Amino acid sequence: MTGFRSILFDESGPGADIDGREAPEFFTDLNLDQVVASITAGREEYDLKPFFHTLLNRVETIHYRHDIFRDLENKVLFGQITSFARKMRAMRGHLAQADKLHYKYQKQRWFLEAADIYCGAVGGLAQDLTLADLRSRGFLDFRGYLTAYTRSDDFASLLGETGKLRADLAGIRYCLRIHGSRIEISRFGSEPDYSEDVLRTFEKFKQGSVKGYRFDFSSDPDMNHIEAAVLDRVALRYPEIFSSLDQYCLRHRDYLDATIGGYDREVQFYVAVLEHMERFKPAGLPFCYPAVTGRSKEIHADAVFDLALANNLIRKSAPVVTNDFYLKDPERVIVVSGPNQGGKTTFARTIGQLHFLAGIGCPVPGSEAKLFLFDGLFTHFEKEEDLRNLSGKLEDDLLRIHGILERATPDSILIMNESFTSTTLGDALFLGKQVMQRIIRCDMLCVSVTFLDELASLGETTVSMVSTVDPDDPARRTFKIVRRPADGLAYAVAIAEKYRLAYGSVKERIAS
Repeated sequence: MTGFRSILFDESGPGADIDGREAPEFFTDLNLDQVVASITAGREEYDLKPFFHTLLNRVETIHYRHDIFRDLENKVLFGQITSFARKMRAMRGHLAQADKLHYKYQKQRWFLEAADIYCGAVGGLAQDLTLADLRSRGFLDFRGYLTAYTRSDDFASLLGETGKLRADLAGIRYCLRIHGSRIEISRFGSEPDYSEDVLRTFEKFKQGSVKGYRFDFSSDPDMNHIEAAVLDRVALRYPEIFSSLDQYCLRHRDYLDATIGGYDREVQFYVAVLEHMERFKPAGLPFCYPAVTGRSKEIHADAVFDLALANNLIRKSAPVVTNDFYLKDPERVIVVSGPNQGGKTTFARTIGQLHFLAGIGCPVPGSEAKLFLFDGLFTHFEKEEDLRNLSGKLEDDLLRIHGILERATPDSILIMNESFTSTTLGDALFLGKQVMQRIIRCDMLCVSVTFLDELASLGETTVSMVSTVDPDDPARRTFKIVRRPADGLAYAVAIAEKYRLAYGSVKERIAS
């Protein structure tokens, strides 16, 4: 056997307790819970979510996954992989059915059929991969493993015994003699088939079309007690074959190779992501393989979009707005301001989503991207006040941001959304500057959505981006976020709307 271990992880390995991984703290804020739920829908049997909760810490592992994704863009190979998955699903269905059944020989026959499906699936995939033009190390190593496995004595024994036993069982012939409530079973001994004689005898009485008396047998896979009793007595008439069946089930009870079983589950990560991406192609929304680096913090991305929002919009045939961003040294912080409902929070979420998806080795929404391999992703979003919490909303905001800044490193990323809105403008500006100075000193990447335009001009490390409106109709949002100085109007508008002092609200109140 080759040294192949996983189609998801290179030699670095997945780490301990991967199946127990819960969603990271930032998932809900960034709507990544919706993204992962959409990707994994219909594949619950594979329990894929822990793979999406596990960030990679090596650029090499990210490249390992990118190469596998690229191989699977070959539609022929993709079809072969999904065909193998269907057969393995059918195999598991047979094993599950065998566990539900009550009668020994029926359970064993379902087990035998499951093993036969497995042999066909593995042998077929090995042949398909032998002929495939593979480029990724993951698939090349797996092909080597599968080739060695199918040539092994264990698989040859399983394949040969399965085929012989199925043929032996298919060749069994027996007779039933029914006398009232008594049934006698014997080996078939070339007794005459009276059915043909009966048909010939009654043929001469046939007059035109006749009423049919056919009926369907029950589709319930479980036997009734009479069928089970008949089968038990057939087994007594063919002891060699049924003894072989007993020994087969005992000898091959663990026939499923652990590495192949692991592959069957893990490869669904790639299949699920690629099928999810297909939903966006009719809308002309691009995906790309990001360049990921753990060294340079000069990041950029073009034509990016919020994956969760876009998934909802395309279902409604609504347009999706894309945006661009970049940071050049020594820039580290993007401060996003502008009018309410202008796409600022969506833009911040998009940057967080991009870095997370890049951090698990997936293609990202956008035409081109260069992103940073972070060691921690943090979010500080405005939360509804919890009446069970004895501390106030402002205190809760401060405690949460203090905890984040204590844990963050220069290689972390922080996404902030409208922090400290529960206090006065002066206090919010004071707190915002203090927090921003800590972020700048830490040299981490940050995106901050705020109404405090002053935060966008704290120094050469901060960049101002503004959500724009239609020049001909300032009330209409374009949802485009561009690099330009803050215009100083957003906070006044927000305050007016908050206290129902905007033109529309005042007009409504006067009218009422």
